[in-house]
Amino acid sequence: MGLLGMVGDSFGCSATGERLVSAARDGDIQEAMALLELNPRLARYSTFGIRNSPLHYSAAKGHHEIVSLLIESGVDINLRNCRGQTALMQACLYGHWKVVQILVLFKANIHKKDCFSGATAIHFAALKGHTRCLRLLVADYVPSLPEFWSVMHAKCTDETNKEAFDAVALRRLINNKSDGGVTPLHLAALHGHAECVQLLLDLGASVSEVTINDGSTIDLIGSGSTPLHYAACGGSAVCCQLLVAAGANMRAQNTNGLTPLMVARSWHKSSVEGILTKRPEVPVRILPSSYLSLPLMSIVKIARECGWRKISVSSVCHDPCAICLDTECTVSAEGCGHEFCTKCALYLCATASSSTSIRGVPGSIPCPLCRHTIVSFVRLASTTPIKELPWTNKSLALCAAGASTGSKYAGPAAITSSKYAGSLHRRSEMRSLRSSSVDLGCSSFRTASSGKLSSIKLNCTGADETMPCLVNCFRPDVQRSSSYRERIRRYSQFS
Repeated sequence: MGLLGMVGDSFGCSATGERLVSAARDGDIQEAMALLELNPRLARYSTFGIRNSPLHYSAAKGHHEIVSLLIESGVDINLRNCRGQTALMQACLYGHWKVVQILVLFKANIHKKDCFSGATAIHFAALKGHTRCLRLLVADYVPSLPEFWSVMHAKCTDETNKEAFDAVALRRLINNKSDGGVTPLHLAALHGHAECVQLLLDLGASVSEVTINDGSTIDLIGSGSTPLHYAACGGSAVCCQLLVAAGANMRAQNTNGLTPLMVARSWHKSSVEGILTKRPEVPVRILPSSYLSLPLMSIVKIARECGWRKISVSSVCHDPCAICLDTECTVSAEGCGHEFCTKCALYLCATASSSTSIRGVPGSIPCPLCRHTIVSFVRLASTTPIKELPWTNKSLALCAAGASTGSKYAGPAAITSSKYAGSLHRRSEMRSLRSSSVDLGCSSFRTASSGKLSSIKLNCTGADETMPCLVNCFRPDVQRSSSYRERIRRYSQFS
């Protein structure tokens, strides 16, 4: 009986875990809420072999509501699959900027590297040219200061402004190298993503970084290549012009003795030969990127401190936001003083493009009401910070046994899933886990695809390899589930 109980628990965990994976992949928010309410530990379930969690699937598909629900349920936001990829990498690879915004707000680690190529989330965003994802990734490094662009381009003489932020840390982040010495600028230039190249240059990307031959990659262009070599191979005239205007060396040779012009001829890119033949006599002026968003850091800090979603369910709003007309104003724009809710301000910073024709500092966004430039947002005096982050109250070591009517505590999933509880019907057969239409594999930049992967042991969420959660339980009607060791001890008594 003890052995049958252990097997039943394991298969039950797998079956409901597959249901959560299917719900996360298909965007079924109602079923995901109900499943997590019944067992919060399901958020840590991972598929066999590749070990993609529901967080990976929802991030790759762009279901930002399910991503937020899983994080609030207590899942590790930096959870890796067998390739070392996090949900943030998957979201950047497929360009789901709303998912990236949520992960950044919950402080996902942007420095994690892929195990196969050593690439970070910035590499994945630059590879596909997802500029919105890229500027969200650097939200904690680009200050809301009007002197930012001048400091980065060495046009600011005021030492006080230079010490206002850590420009060295930003340049180190942008010029981070993957295997083979490939930087995000190399990838954006190779694939012809001109807007991404322009933003990377504004953020301090170096045009003189060269690739190396470390034995882990196969470089068809040649080691010792600069981003201009990669742009010449890709054949993008705009990328070549941007790099040349930024000071890239047109006569630099890689280890094969090839200059960017020779690379363009060897790859039959005749459209860029004229640009790489002779440097223009008149220096080309580099305009600031329209995707540079200075107010982003200020609004991200306010959102983390005070929240960004509507909490009050009151139908009467005395001071509604001028954009959504639904939520009370929580922030105001410095300069014009117009007030918005935090969610709308986040949307403006993530989607607005600063035009070069408007008056103002580079990187400022226009106010949607008066077109005045916005450099930063400030919190209103009536906006109170939240005392505790919403995802720290949830413990994955607890199995939700159902809250009573008089319970005073309700976690994020308990609050939102109560109205959807009736939508989860008992099925006679469990839904089988379908193969995902999104390729969650490693996107190797300069290497051939890997061979057959070895199988990985799939541990149940209650296994002893899992670190026990030490979060206190505030709900008296929630009981701890039996652990793996207790089931083993129970089985040994009957044997």
